[in-house]
Amino acid sequence: MALTGRAVWLVLAGLVLVVAWPGWAAVGVWTAVCVVLVGLDVALAPSPARLSVVRAPLPAVRLGEPRTTELTVQNAGAKRLRGVLRDAWVPSAGARRTRHALDLPPGERRRFTVELVPTRRGDRLADRVTVRSRGPLGLATRQRSAPVPGRLRVLPPFTSRRHLPSRLARLQELDGRSAVQHRGQGTEFDSLRDYVDGDDVRSIDWRASARRQAVVVRTWRPERDRRVLLVVDTSRTSAARLDGEHPTARLDAQIEAALLTAALAARAGDRVDLVAHDRRVRARVRGSSRGDLLPSLVEALAPLEPSLVEADWDAVATEVRTTVRQRALVVLLTALDSSVLDSGLLGVLEQLATRHTVVLAAVDDPALRTLARGRSDAEAVYTAAAAETATATRDRTARLLTRLGVEVVHAGPEELAPALADRYLALKAAGRL
Repeated sequence: MALTGRAVWLVLAGLVLVVAWPGWAAVGVWTAVCVVLVGLDVALAPSPARLSVVRAPLPAVRLGEPRTTELTVQNAGAKRLRGVLRDAWVPSAGARRTRHALDLPPGERRRFTVELVPTRRGDRLADRVTVRSRGPLGLATRQRSAPVPGRLRVLPPFTSRRHLPSRLARLQELDGRSAVQHRGQGTEFDSLRDYVDGDDVRSIDWRASARRQAVVVRTWRPERDRRVLLVVDTSRTSAARLDGEHPTARLDAQIEAALLTAALAARAGDRVDLVAHDRRVRARVRGSSRGDLLPSLVEALAPLEPSLVEADWDAVATEVRTTVRQRALVVLLTALDSSVLDSGLLGVLEQLATRHTVVLAAVDDPALRTLARGRSDAEAVYTAAAAETATATRDRTARLLTRLGVEVVHAGPEELAPALADRYLALKAAGRL
């Protein structure tokens, strides 16, 4: 039961009686009248339990895009129901105008819509639907809340898609399909052409030259149908919030980089697999065709949330060996700091680098650059010194990994995805895939 504004005014109207007839008797009489009227109003109010509420299924939506959820409400009772309906969602669903006025005659149904503009990736859940049925006097309402299951799958925004056309143009140049007709330094035979000054004599095809009675050379292009394995770290380090122009979680930046690299590798004809791991596998995409790859990745990565546990890097190494048995490009998206390496990642990377081409992609925190410039007072100077120390530790760790044969890419949240795509193209051009 809930009181309305009319009940408050009814109580205040009793002040006239108290002024005209001072004493506790007047107060008692008026209180009894108010209680009787409110009780009568509640008894005469239609029961909200006689309503049936059904939610229509919700298709997935990209982060930041609006989506409308629809409720169908039917009055199965014998009385006309007037009141209010509230459709509650978790705050990150971004529900707008969740309250609706109800006026349902017996046996009729109404549809009510709520616009959702989600602010976080993942599964956004409906909480419950609350109905308040107002009595004929309008003094009180009968209230009932019931869960009406609803789930909105919010997909990664894939804002790094805007970098794809320029990288595809470079890929076409490497592959020899653009007007530039530039051949990359790959290992897969492409065609024969006449020898010109400056060509490597080791590329001369002597048998073809004898047949043509002219010196011809082989041209090469980057190999296709190679294996690319993306490993997304979902341990506690991925939960860090990165401050910048657009604050985001480290995991979201890693997902953007993984999607852009996967889209580029698929266009290059490579086979792409993905594993999200901390102490166990959180998501896996394996064996998807080129057309199904991106939808499969987006669907698998959408519900991922960071786990506040340390990563089991030995289990990650086992997963890599199980997924790719021949030489492949292994891209590990994780943090680049000494604490991660101390947890056992260094030895795992050293092992993997002997069999695969390994790239470690890490997101830098833009706040470090801002803090390092602070000189306003003594506290700001100490903070700047700590930021400089963290940056120096990161750079020292990157140099150590490079000496072990690991390619290191680190950039801010907005720059990591294109930087990783550029490194992929560089490895492709060098014939290292």
